[in-house]
Amino acid sequence: MELIDFILHIDEHLADFIRDYGYWVYAILFTIVFVETGIVVMPFLPGDSLLFAAGMLAAQDNGLNVWIVIVLLLIAAILGDSLNYSIGNKFGMKVTRVKVFGKQFVQQSHIDKTHEFYEKYGSKTIVIARFVPIVRTLAPFVAGIGSMRYRTFLTYNVLGAILWVVGITLVGYFLGNIPIIKDNFSKVVIGIILLSLLPIVYEVVKAKISNKNKQENINI
Repeated sequence: MELIDFILHIDEHLADFIRDYGYWVYAILFTIVFVETGIVVMPFLPGDSLLFAAGMLAAQDNGLNVWIVIVLLLIAAILGDSLNYSIGNKFGMKVTRVKVFGKQFVQQSHIDKTHEFYEKYGSKTIVIARFVPIVRTLAPFVAGIGSMRYRTFLTYNVLGAILWVVGITLVGYFLGNIPIIKDNFSKVVIGIILLSLLPIVYEVVKAKISNKNKQENINI
């Protein structure tokens, strides 16, 4: 429940961080993005909503510089994906069996869904996954398991990070001060999450329809 509250009201929590920790908030933002993209067992940390909130708060002239935020989070996102690739490449599926407090955070169904993304989009999955929760964390890990050439991975890693960090942070910067958005931030976050989940929903529905059609053809 605390995590859900943090995500839905991340603008308020970040404002508190800025007030309490000053410039150390940059380190906090860097760490959250780095861990969310770099540690395969941490896919539940905020990503899109964090970028949007950081951009929004930077527009409010409360101590955050939007360009410093963008540069730092670009570095965090690129390094995070690179670390996750290395973990997958060196340790493989053993990492998915790690349990925290007796709970296995990385579900096989999530791994399978990420594999489906690779089958459909190939290396471009690294870019597309930036905008899809859970898949964002697992995509570089699966790329490492599959031994994707690192040069290819790094190219899509950097491109995806630029589109993700710059795009969402600037959207927050330019739209975050619009009253209807600023005053309904939790609803905006829910909207961002739902939009980011659309690719997964689309693939699930498409797969079910395809399986149904195949079954009907077999019965005929």
